[in-house]
Amino acid sequence: MVSENRISDRQYERMTQTPVHKLILTLGLPTTISMLVTNIYNMADTYFVSTLGTSASGAVGIVFALMAVIQAFGFMFGQGAGSCLSRRLGKKQLDEARAYSSAGFYLSLLCGLLIALLGFLFLTPLMRLMGSTDSILPYAKVYCSYILIAAPAMAAGCVMNNILRYEGKAFYAMVGLTSGGILNIFGDFLLIRILDLGIAGAAISTAVSQYISFFILLLPFLRKKTQTGLRIKYLRKDIPLIRDITATGFPSLIRQGLTSVSVMTLNQCSQPYGDAVIAAMGIVSRVMNFLSCLAIGIGQGFQPVSAFNYGAGKYDRVKEAWRFTWLFSTAVLTAAAIAGFLFSGSIITVFRDDPEVISAGIPALRLQCLSLIFMPLSISANMLFQTIGKSAQAIFLSSTRSGLFFIPILLVASHFAGLTGIQAAQALADFISAVVAVPFLVSFFRKLGKMQTTSS
Repeated sequence: MVSENRISDRQYERMTQTPVHKLILTLGLPTTISMLVTNIYNMADTYFVSTLGTSASGAVGIVFALMAVIQAFGFMFGQGAGSCLSRRLGKKQLDEARAYSSAGFYLSLLCGLLIALLGFLFLTPLMRLMGSTDSILPYAKVYCSYILIAAPAMAAGCVMNNILRYEGKAFYAMVGLTSGGILNIFGDFLLIRILDLGIAGAAISTAVSQYISFFILLLPFLRKKTQTGLRIKYLRKDIPLIRDITATGFPSLIRQGLTSVSVMTLNQCSQPYGDAVIAAMGIVSRVMNFLSCLAIGIGQGFQPVSAFNYGAGKYDRVKEAWRFTWLFSTAVLTAAAIAGFLFSGSIITVFRDDPEVISAGIPALRLQCLSLIFMPLSISANMLFQTIGKSAQAIFLSSTRSGLFFIPILLVASHFAGLTGIQAAQALADFISAVVAVPFLVSFFRKLGKMQTTSS
């Protein structure tokens, strides 16, 4: 107990006294690296599968919607449990924190198993729902089958990753995610190029890498390197606790869930233009995910700092941390946007050297690069409200970019402007989402200033 108290005191001092910019970068760098590697291996799948043909490449974009659903539940339980336990650690309530971490982990495992079962029962209609054409369907069904096998590991891995981050142990999270990602790249090469297993090889490699990441992320908990834990004995029959996790994590479910719905809607709108456009928009989505993870990784370094200090009543540090996160992320994404815009043609060609795919992909990528500089504002605002437990604001803001604005814009623009409307829809949604976030932030920081004055 004495040892646990010393660890808790050291962590409290670190989270509440280290300069916020240093703390955010220290926690955000491992997360950014792990996200970059994760996105690199996602793009490696796209690259290796693209050598099998345009329809096979389109299948990756189709199944991406399913992966977003699995991750949606993983992030809901992970962000929900992580935010709740971090605030409890800020209040030095260790037993409460352990109850949250265990509940989030086992709920995600159960949810992953349920998604896998339902997915296998309704595999063909599921692929149709996600926008598969007749020519893409055979590839999508094969790829999807292995992703469903990996669903429990994928969902629970999201939870362990978030728990480690919110504890301030981002290095362990980085090791788990990057190890699986690097192995997946080699697995793609071995199974597709050497063993000639086709799209099944890419899917097997992804599934195996997810389970490898799962077990590596589990090791810090088994070796007692964390303050919290995943032991069954920490579980409680506590409905309010589960409600706290789901309510706090619900914005992540909305954000990721709407991402899945958006991908399905995008695929459906692209169907009349053929497999090449579906493949092009899938490639652009993967590239933009790679670029945006620079801001998300920094933001995930901000989240534990925000939650911990809000729980500890250090409101001035919360404001300072958000401001640094927004400005630094904007600077990084501006540089990324310039590079993406200038080299858009070369980037698309890397993944599919098909004139139709390149022609459809370049305008979409350039437009989204132009809107990339607005993304940090909406992302950091959503993360702020989620980490401090302001669920209503977080749910609304998380629904704007990928759903509330994007889907209606996509449907209207594709009807009136055809392919150009499809290519421009996400860029318009990103800009509007950033504008809408501003009044929420202004109002909150005014209240936070009053809370700081009262607590001083």
